[in-house]
Amino acid sequence: MLKTILKDIRAVKENDPAAHNLLETLLCHTPLHAILAYRVAHQLYRLGIPLFPRMLSTLAKVGTGVEIHPAAEIGEGFFIDHGVGVVIGETAKVGKNCVMFHNVTLGGTGKHEGKRHPTVGDNVLIGTNSVLLGPITVGSNARIGANSFIIMHDVPPDCTVVHTPARIVKQNGKRVDLPLPRTPEP
Repeated sequence: MLKTILKDIRAVKENDPAAHNLLETLLCHTPLHAILAYRVAHQLYRLGIPLFPRMLSTLAKVGTGVEIHPAAEIGEGFFIDHGVGVVIGETAKVGKNCVMFHNVTLGGTGKHEGKRHPTVGDNVLIGTNSVLLGPITVGSNARIGANSFIIMHDVPPDCTVVHTPARIVKQNGKRVDLPLPRTPEP
C-alpha cells in the first residue's frame, strides 16, 4: 500500500502546478487527503471489518467534498484536481494513472444489480462535471471532455469524447465524429 500511496503523491506533483513542494502537498491538497483516506478504508473493507471503512469514507467526504466508496477499486497514481463533488460508487473500478477533475460522478443508474458503476481503464482523463452512469467501460487512454454525460455507452480506448450526449471526436489520433457504442444490457 505504501508504494501505491507514494505514486498517488507523485501524481499530484506531476499533474498540479500549484503543488509547490511535498510538505504543502501533504498538508493542503484535500483531494489527496480523500484518496489517502480511501486507501485506508479500502484495506479495512477488504479485511472484512464492518462499519469502520464506511465511517472513514464519510468523514473524508465531509472534510474534502470527495465521496469514494471503500469497496471501489482504484489503481495507483490516481489524481483528483480540486475534488469537490467527486463521487465514485461502490462497484466502480478505476485504472492506474487516471486524472479526474471536480464534480465527476462514476455512478449507477438504479436499474442494475451486481456491477452497477463504470470501469475506467488506465491513463484516462475525465473532465470537470462529467457524469458516467451504469456498468460501462471506458477504455485505456481515453479522454472525456468537461460536461460530458455518458449513460450506458462504452467509451473505446485511445479516443476523445465530448458533448452531451457524448460523441467520439478523436480516435487513434484522427479526427472523427462518431456516436458512442451502446453498452449491452445484461
